[in-house]
Amino acid sequence: TDRKKLHTAPVGQVFRLRPFHVLIATGGGYAGYKKYEDYKLEQLEKRGIEVPVKLASEWEVALYKSVPTRLLSRAWGRLNQVELPTWLRKPVYSLYIWTFGVNMKEAAVEDLHHYRNLSEFFRRKLKPQARPVCCLHSVISPSDGKILNFGQVKNCEVEQVKGVTYSLESFLGPRICTEELHFSQAPPGNSFQQQLVTKEGNELYHCVIYLAPGDYHCFHSPTDWRVSHRRHFPGSLMSVNPGVARWIKELFCHNERVVLTGDWKHGFFSLTAVGATNVGSIRIYFDQDLHTNSPRYSKGSYNDFSFVSNNNKEGIPMRKGEHLGEFNLGSTIVLIFEAPKDFKFHLKTGQKIRFGEALGSL
Repeated sequence: TDRKKLHTAPVGQVFRLRPFHVLIATGGGYAGYKKYEDYKLEQLEKRGIEVPVKLASEWEVALYKSVPTRLLSRAWGRLNQVELPTWLRKPVYSLYIWTFGVNMKEAAVEDLHHYRNLSEFFRRKLKPQARPVCCLHSVISPSDGKILNFGQVKNCEVEQVKGVTYSLESFLGPRICTEELHFSQAPPGNSFQQQLVTKEGNELYHCVIYLAPGDYHCFHSPTDWRVSHRRHFPGSLMSVNPGVARWIKELFCHNERVVLTGDWKHGFFSLTAVGATNVGSIRIYFDQDLHTNSPRYSKGSYNDFSFVSNNNKEGIPMRKGEHLGEFNLGSTIVLIFEAPKDFKFHLKTGQKIRFGEALGSL
């Protein structure tokens, strides 16, 4: 009779899942998986073993595209907006920092308690001098990331990784009105690639930069240029990590992307921000009408917006290094531009690069 009574609760009440529990569980599981995948790739690179190209079949791509990645990405975006309790912020962000190798010493605010939610942490700003802009070269890296591929565009095909290509016309979409870009009219019989090259003796070049989840998520202007047009493709949101890029041909053409086109001193210039799983949000700072991963847009279409008007004949002038936009997580940036034949890249495939470092010059 002197024993204390033991009060119990229903099992369902004890094990009730809450958003924080789901966040920690999925984050921890993904962290372990990511570490294992990185370890396998590191071992292959140390041995000098090149991973053979194995493309996905049509049914595999169709199966992947059937996954509601856009809906999941919107849900993930809302979860990222949930304000974390102060006591939970440090363990959650520390797990992310350990998983993806984030260097918080570069952050403008190093105190983890300052970031109210994951979205704020993803879009953290850097200290003013953390990324000096190279003044000696004409084209700089617009972001932190890994160089997947670069070089001349050949036969209207662009390499997303070595040995895996995509169509230049499918990626950029139909050619934009020449009056808008102030380009000379190319003969109608010319290929899409030849129509983009406006000056005799020039070539078309490309560079693909993959932003990992741990990288700085803002991107900047890679050179001095004038943005005349925006084209938004509301496609799928498949992963764009190098492993998937080796597996799915024309991956960048399937995914949602924002194509900015214009011109620089040597002719045509474009920067494309490619979305990915959990990266449904692509923001361009000067474009308030852009809304990515929105249910009102259907796959397979695109919508255009011109920055050239009667009141603004020059479009949007951008200076090298100027803030241009941001992702909510890692993704990919593709540069496609015209330059003289003596343009040289100062890169190696697979190298890590940071915003402000040289990509190439004449």
